[in-house]
Amino acid sequence: MARPPDLGRRRALLDALVAEVGANGIGDRSLRDLATAVGTSHRMLLHHFGSRDELLLAIVGEVERRQMALSRELPEDPAEAVAAMWANLRRPDLRPFERLFFECYARGVQGEQPFARMLPGAVDAWLAQDQNGDPAMMRLGLAVARGLLLDLVATEDLAGVDAAAAAFAELVRAAYRRR
Repeated sequence: MARPPDLGRRRALLDALVAEVGANGIGDRSLRDLATAVGTSHRMLLHHFGSRDELLLAIVGEVERRQMALSRELPEDPAEAVAAMWANLRRPDLRPFERLFFECYARGVQGEQPFARMLPGAVDAWLAQDQNGDPAMMRLGLAVARGLLLDLVATEDLAGVDAAAAAFAELVRAAYRRR
């Protein structure tokens, strides 16, 4: 009978893996390479995460969890919240995670398991963060942020996406002034 994974050790490995991927990316790195980088064996990664694909989902999920925690600290003014969130999302140290998110998301949209499991939670979890707001505006903000992030990881045109994010914040400001 297989022993259940030690959740404390899994958490420590996940934290180490997030730090490693943030520092060195993931690309097509093998489980062996990742394991060596975080001071464990590929067998331990398999024990705690099941497969490389499950490990990728765990990393994406952890980064999303951290981003959602930050979203609870945003300013109450919607336009200021958009600007503050964008200031966080545009950080260069998040780029490896953004690339990984879009890879996993695209694989999920194609129905590939286990990635399909992250859908529709990748949207619904964010919408659930804003209990008192306008769900359509929240969805629009999420779509704009993700679209700009996809543009950024594809083009590295930081000035262009920053200008677009600022324009969106101004559109939000104008929309809420009219209310």
